[in-house]
Amino acid sequence: MAANLTITGILEKMTGKDKDYRYMATSDLLNELNKEGFKLDVELEGKLSNIVLQQLDDVAGDVSGLAVKCLAPLVKKIHEQQVLDMTNKLCDKLLNLKDQHRDIASIAMKTIVAEVPSLSVAQSVLVSITPKLIQGITGTVMHISSFYRFGFTLKLNILVVYGYCSQGMSTEIKCECLDILCDVLHKYGNLMASDHEPLLAALLPQLSSNQATVRKKTVSCIASLASSLSDDLLAKATGEVVRLLKNRASKSEMARTNIQMSGALSRAVGYRFGPHLGDTVPVLINYCTSASENDEELREYSLQALESFLLRCPRDISSYCDEILHLTLEFLSYDPNFTDNMEEDTDDESHEEEEDDESENEYTDDEDVSWKVRRAAAKCLAGLIVSRPELLGKLYEEACPKLIDRFKEREENVKMDVFNTFIALLRQTGNVTKGQMEFEESRQDFLITYPRWLLKQEVPKIVRSINRQLREKSVKTKVGAFSVLKELVVVLPDCLAEHIGSLIPGFEKALCDKSSTSNLKIEALTFTRLILASHAPPVFHPYIKAISAPVISAVGERYYKVTAEALRVCGELVRVVRPNIEGSGFDFKPYVHPIYNAIMARLANQDQDQEVKESAITCMGLVVSTFGDYLRGELPACLPVLVDRMGNEITRLTAVKAFAVIAASPLHLDLSCVLEHVISELTAFLRKANRALRQATLGTLNTLIVAYGDKIGSAACEVIVIELSTLISDFDLHMTALALELCCTLMSDSRSTPNVGLTVRNKVLPQALTLVKSSLLQGQALLALRNFFAALVSSANTSFDALLESLLSTAKPSPQAGGVAKQALFSIAQCVAVLCLAAGDKKCSSTVNMLTDILKDDSSTSSAKQHLALLCLGEIGRRKDLSSHVQIESIIIESFQSPFEEIKSAASYALGNIAVGNLQKYLPFILDKIDNQQKKQYLLLHSLKEVIVRQSVDRSDFQESSVEKILNLLFNHCESEEEGVRNVVAECLGKIALIEPQKLVPALKDRTTYPAAFTRATVVIGVKYAIVERPGKIDAILQSEISSFLMLIKDQDRHVRRAAVLALNTAAHNKPNLIKGLLPELLPLLYDQTIIKQELIRTVDLGPFKHTVDDGLELRKAAFECVDTLLDSCLDQVNPSSFIVPYLKSGLEDHYDVKMPCHLILSKLADKCPSAVLAVLDSLVDPLQKTVSFRPKQDAVKQEVDRNEDMVRSALRAIASLNRISGGDCSHKFKNLMNEIGKSQTLWDNYCSIRNE
Repeated sequence: MAANLTITGILEKMTGKDKDYRYMATSDLLNELNKEGFKLDVELEGKLSNIVLQQLDDVAGDVSGLAVKCLAPLVKKIHEQQVLDMTNKLCDKLLNLKDQHRDIASIAMKTIVAEVPSLSVAQSVLVSITPKLIQGITGTVMHISSFYRFGFTLKLNILVVYGYCSQGMSTEIKCECLDILCDVLHKYGNLMASDHEPLLAALLPQLSSNQATVRKKTVSCIASLASSLSDDLLAKATGEVVRLLKNRASKSEMARTNIQMSGALSRAVGYRFGPHLGDTVPVLINYCTSASENDEELREYSLQALESFLLRCPRDISSYCDEILHLTLEFLSYDPNFTDNMEEDTDDESHEEEEDDESENEYTDDEDVSWKVRRAAAKCLAGLIVSRPELLGKLYEEACPKLIDRFKEREENVKMDVFNTFIALLRQTGNVTKGQMEFEESRQDFLITYPRWLLKQEVPKIVRSINRQLREKSVKTKVGAFSVLKELVVVLPDCLAEHIGSLIPGFEKALCDKSSTSNLKIEALTFTRLILASHAPPVFHPYIKAISAPVISAVGERYYKVTAEALRVCGELVRVVRPNIEGSGFDFKPYVHPIYNAIMARLANQDQDQEVKESAITCMGLVVSTFGDYLRGELPACLPVLVDRMGNEITRLTAVKAFAVIAASPLHLDLSCVLEHVISELTAFLRKANRALRQATLGTLNTLIVAYGDKIGSAACEVIVIELSTLISDFDLHMTALALELCCTLMSDSRSTPNVGLTVRNKVLPQALTLVKSSLLQGQALLALRNFFAALVSSANTSFDALLESLLSTAKPSPQAGGVAKQALFSIAQCVAVLCLAAGDKKCSSTVNMLTDILKDDSSTSSAKQHLALLCLGEIGRRKDLSSHVQIESIIIESFQSPFEEIKSAASYALGNIAVGNLQKYLPFILDKIDNQQKKQYLLLHSLKEVIVRQSVDRSDFQESSVEKILNLLFNHCESEEEGVRNVVAECLGKIALIEPQKLVPALKDRTTYPAAFTRATVVIGVKYAIVERPGKIDAILQSEISSFLMLIKDQDRHVRRAAVLALNTAAHNKPNLIKGLLPELLPLLYDQTIIKQELIRTVDLGPFKHTVDDGLELRKAAFECVDTLLDSCLDQVNPSSFIVPYLKSGLEDHYDVKMPCHLILSKLADKCPSAVLAVLDSLVDPLQKTVSFRPKQDAVKQEVDRNEDMVRSALRAIASLNRISGGDCSHKFKNLMNEIGKSQTLWDNYCSIRNE
């Protein structure tokens, strides 16, 4: 009630004669409307709405402006009918009032459209205003309901006639209505499906309007409408635009509008425009080539439309890419008013400055707009580069030389676009060739199409052209030139070794010229840092004086970003000046003190930016570790400053890392003045919560103790050990590994006292014995733990027997925790093995005897003991020959009879590893048993696998006779019915192939044509195991033979096809160069494996119910995982546009196991090929929406619920990647999906956590 009284009082003042009163009253109303609990009664709603509408026409502009602001909260507080009344009155004002009132009515209408509170109100508003907006645009009054009596063409003709005949609506009214309609369609286009046809018929004739502003706004309006049109209406709209486009009799300005319309349509609807490219692209190319000389805008718009087609319809534009490439290259140098006879390529770099600077004023013509064509051509070429990674080789051959030549562009803005296009080419090269091996000089046939090799051939030309740009006056040009050089060094390190001297003048000028800006200096310094880091130090030695002076000067700059970058360059410079302590033949002494003094001035200054402080500390650490022997007098002043920085919370992490660098210096500098203080500070840091600080501290302490252990007191070491004991657990294995390594360093130091060993036993050993039982223990942490036990048995007063007993007792099951995990038993066994070897032969022998005694004990209660004993024997036998222990192999093989599977598996493991220790004795024994004991074949094959895998890793050779015998045995088991046996055989074949490739690869190839499918599958999997990351002698043989194996992807048998897909996946991951030449043929076959094949789906009758089995599921999953790998290693060969639809789309609707890799692929494509994804975004939304909306049944088991949660998170991760693509907001479907996610609190919380990962 009180609110209504307040409003009544305000309304009285709003209708007063004094404009100040009206202004204040309107301001008060705005404040009231913005209050949370504001509510009106029905009568007052109407009165308030009418008065606010009256205020819009107020003669005082500030009052009407406030009234517009009142509309935003008002429409959320009043009933639907009042909103409709307001919109109807505003429409009337819009169509009938004078110009000054029409403007404010238009703004008010846009405000209401933007702030409508609900979809139901929006629907009513749209029904009300759409006919009036159509009337404002066409000048005709036509009811929507009667409109559908006519055919589409007739409707168009009617509206065209009305549009030309009616003079009732002015251009201004049309423009305002088009503006409002554009906003309405952008926000609510999907709600207006019933109005789409009349709207389209009303808008299309406006493309032929005589008024340029009407045509321009119509283009925006139709583009907003297009994204929500049905396929039929879109086809009609596009057909009409193409018809107008083909009409060569139309005026030039009409043609320009239609070209803009086609580009806007493609941007709005993406891949849906693809079917119309066949009609559109040839017309645009024709316009470009045949337009009159003065019609530059026609060419510009045509190229812009082609750029849009490339980015938004990448699949359908494929057949026109070559034509577009030639067109862009032609117009990249289009400059009809300027003949360029003076700028030919020349090696003469010694022009006078004055001559260079004159070039800026050679030619200017304000009416010359040909630069717009060149800019559009550069951007179109960039679109081609970004969207077609598979054309990279062709782009280097045809576009790269032309782009380099156009660095001389006279118009600065165009030049920046040329630079950006070339940078896009370099980045695409980096994306495509990332992770691939360096090119091999011997393989010239392969190199011709190799992008990095092609780029390397162009480097001299790039440098010559860039050097000319670095002599220009324009700062913007020089910044662009350095950006190109930076990207070049990132993509092709070590490519500028022969050009350093020619680049120095440009670098000096950028840093020393008074006209240089901070931005230019930062770009120049960043490039210098990159080039210093990526090239061999001797390359720079002739130019150190020229490089160092500007860099040292830049350290003293006022702007902190320049200073910080200069300090980072100094760090690289130090490494270059003195690459090794022994001496490199270069006299570095003159540079020591200038560099030191410049950095010390920054280090000592406390009043500066944190980035500068950190860079100064890092750089000083490098200077002291490299030049310390020439700075003995300065160290007492410098080191305490670094210690002081360790005491500051902001800089202490950087200071800790700096001391690690100093301690690791081969100069063995005298740190006695600060050592004790540093050790006590570092020990205290081990208690800090900051993980990065603790990691750095452990590394620095390790380095200090190795270098200065004799100067560190025993008491300090004991304190360090006590602190370390708290860091050892399986919660943080990386930290645990560092802590254990530091323990080993402390114990292995011959100068350490017995007290240190005692402290380690008391404090660290209990933690280590707890850690060894962890199932998470692996990698570096396990290696560190093994070294810890080896060091502990060697340290003073440590009993081997007690340690062994402690280790073995950890494997005993406890009443609380139950049995020890299988992985933990392997860890314990490895620690026992290194302990025995460290203790010496006698202790080792007695331990082996003790372990074999355990195996001889037949009691079933000792099964856990026997399991561990077998693993321990295997680990010891792998490291030491156990042939002196008589009949040990027979004792182990007896365990094959055990009723427990884990003991049989452990016995197989033990036998294989013991054989590694003495091949001559034990390998024939294993082979003989495989031949004679059929029942134990699977276990014995596993033993053989252990031998072969270990030999392939150690790169050892078998005896000739052994290889023959092994091969015969393995090939005999290729057709085994048991999949487990076949997998073991395949792994053995693959690993032997690494040792004897000349013999194995032809033998495997012969079996690819065998009639037995299992044999074919086994040999292909064998090849998979032979393709390892490290280079080997098998690579050259596989290069020519691998196609025989991979082409089995079209085999009749699904097992063989899956084997071929798995082999292709491994090759793509480990050795992509093996398969690059085969991919054009392999990819269609691979994509075919991703499709659901009905012939592989069968129904199994289980009596009371039937169960559907999909035999093709594993094959489809493997195929998608292979595509995922190919996107990382062979992006230039994969055409994403042809893969996403239909193959990826099908995968997103498939089974759980297939959807997961498809989500990963989609995320990767969104990052690497955003334009290809954007082009088909609408079609991907439905499967993603179904996935995130799916709910398991009420009676679903926990496993199903968990799987569904994982699936939803996986889909949300893909959606988050899609949301990061620029331009994704053009898709109404995707925006609706994001709105749906936002409405569900659970989904939104999950989405936010994923987005912030």
